[in-house]
Amino acid sequence: MSSTAGAAGRSGIVPARTRPGARWARRIRYYLPAVVVFAGGIVGWEVVVTALGLQGFVLPRPSAIVTALIENLNSPRFGLLPSARATLVEALGGLAIGTVTGVVVALATARWATARGVLLPVAVAANAVPIIAFAPILNNWFGLENPLAKMVMAAVLVFFPVMANVTRGLVQVDPAALELMRSSAASEWQILRKVRIPNALPYFFTAMKLATTLSLIGAIVGEYFGGASLVLGRIIVQSSSALRFDVTWAAILLAAATGIAFYLAVVGLERVVIPWHASMRATETA
Repeated sequence: MSSTAGAAGRSGIVPARTRPGARWARRIRYYLPAVVVFAGGIVGWEVVVTALGLQGFVLPRPSAIVTALIENLNSPRFGLLPSARATLVEALGGLAIGTVTGVVVALATARWATARGVLLPVAVAANAVPIIAFAPILNNWFGLENPLAKMVMAAVLVFFPVMANVTRGLVQVDPAALELMRSSAASEWQILRKVRIPNALPYFFTAMKLATTLSLIGAIVGEYFGGASLVLGRIIVQSSSALRFDVTWAAILLAAATGIAFYLAVVGLERVVIPWHASMRATETA
């Protein structure tokens, strides 16, 4: 097989499975069913709502939602675009706070048994508290219109999956790799840098894929309890109170699009940072 591949390379013939056209064809075949199902769902939604004559407050048509989104991107009353920007800043701040805190706690719990015994029960207890219970407390601590209150709300949601996944990646290392490093008189710092952290990176990016959407959820839930008027959470509350459910769905659509963009950014970063991981090689061959 290797001689065949070498002969093909010398003759300038590229194997069919590595040709750009073949790669794009595989990707189209992979994503096409999801695109067809999504488009069919939107068309079916439009047809069913129109055929049944459902009122907008029950379920607006997708076309009405898109129209409301376009008309209210910069409207003085709803202002979906500046609201999305403000919520995005809160989500990014919460993502940064929760990620840094989760990684630091994971490093401590993986390194010291005492820290593991103290910090893990606290983390589990914080994760068990309903997130909606934190919102009034955080608004009282940091101020109703202070974006930091919403950032901390998002950070609370982000913290646990990051901490749990990174801890698992740091601890569940191949014993043979640890034995090899220690037989070479490697220090704990060298083991951490060359074995534990590379092993934890796939776990970290798995956590980040969850954390991106959780940070948006935390920010929007925090906004429900008050704050600046031009944020997505307040727009959802105000538009539904005014029976403008087309605007409500438009705000939800904008939040979903932001979450998808968040997720894709993490996927792109993952491909750059850990192209050597098996999951990335599987993606390339898909």
